[in-house]
Amino acid sequence: MTTSIRGVVLERTDAERPFAGSRPLTVSTLALDDPGPGEILLRIEAAGVCHSDLSVVDGNRVRPVPMLLGHEAAGIVEGLGDGVDSLAVGDRVVMTFLPRCGECDHCRTDGRLPCRVGSAANNEGSLVGGGSRLHRDGETVHHHLGVSAFATHAVVSTTSVVRVDQDVPADVAALLGCAVLTGGGAVLNAGRPREGDAVLVVGLGGVGMAAVLVAKATGHRVIGVDALPSKLSLALDLGADEVYTPEEAEEKVVRAPVVIEAAGHPRAFETAVALTTPGGTTVTVGLPRPDARSSISPLTLTAEARTIVGSYLGSSVPSRDIPTYVDLWRKGLLPVERLVSSTVPLDRLNEAMDALAAGDALRQLIVFDTTP
Repeated sequence: MTTSIRGVVLERTDAERPFAGSRPLTVSTLALDDPGPGEILLRIEAAGVCHSDLSVVDGNRVRPVPMLLGHEAAGIVEGLGDGVDSLAVGDRVVMTFLPRCGECDHCRTDGRLPCRVGSAANNEGSLVGGGSRLHRDGETVHHHLGVSAFATHAVVSTTSVVRVDQDVPADVAALLGCAVLTGGGAVLNAGRPREGDAVLVVGLGGVGMAAVLVAKATGHRVIGVDALPSKLSLALDLGADEVYTPEEAEEKVVRAPVVIEAAGHPRAFETAVALTTPGGTTVTVGLPRPDARSSISPLTLTAEARTIVGSYLGSSVPSRDIPTYVDLWRKGLLPVERLVSSTVPLDRLNEAMDALAAGDALRQLIVFDTTP
């Protein structure tokens, strides 16, 4: 059997900006297959618009099309596939964009490496169980990162979700699945600041601001760096102790032992390395273009005992880390909801991508009708 759903489909990746004019994204009616073994049917409650969505729209991340986008979301379980006993109908779950099989050699690295099985499925635009559950007029529509949350409903693997209690609102739960896992994990899992260490964040978008929030929530002095004055002002509002443009930070010799690069730009990476103290750790969590290149001094790495760490999804194990962030949120230490800059309807996602590309938005959120 199938369920009729509405979702946002990326038709092509060669569209020019502004996307509001070229309109590579269309709202379509699709057929969604019932969940297979180890899968669940979800009613989507809220979904965030992230740079990882934009990077598929603008072709920086090559994915098969047509593809139903969206990878940061929360939803309610409405159906269970065979063998699913860890969840129940009515549960709220956080959707995460990297399924983890829990058995491959990468899954045994405690989050340091992305799951081989999940990564292969994500690259193919399929679910980890193989193939697609999405169709339109007889044509296969690909899944985005095992989630495809820009839709009223989704079928996903249980390895792509983490259950949370009902007291965690949908807008908070959605952002835990990407922005907080990635930015917060870059701090806690990859940077691992010691007590008394300052944390400096280069690039104050959704992921960078989440890193600011998590670093502050765990007791660290936080320094924010971004080229946009509006982002610097917001970082101060969210608890950053100091903020600078990249030029100001370098002129004033601002340094920290743990520096998070969350801009996904080669110049930002160079800035992050330059702002790291001798003996410190630079964590790069942004995703630049595949052909991007940076220039750094190998001598500096050796002579100053530097460490550079690449961190995908914040080196996170979602089932382990999301409960930590929920606990910080419950204590009032992690105001995740403040990352939301606006809400948008499904039919305005081309414009939402333009706002994201221009740096005018932090986290735009699609909020669906929450009635069953």
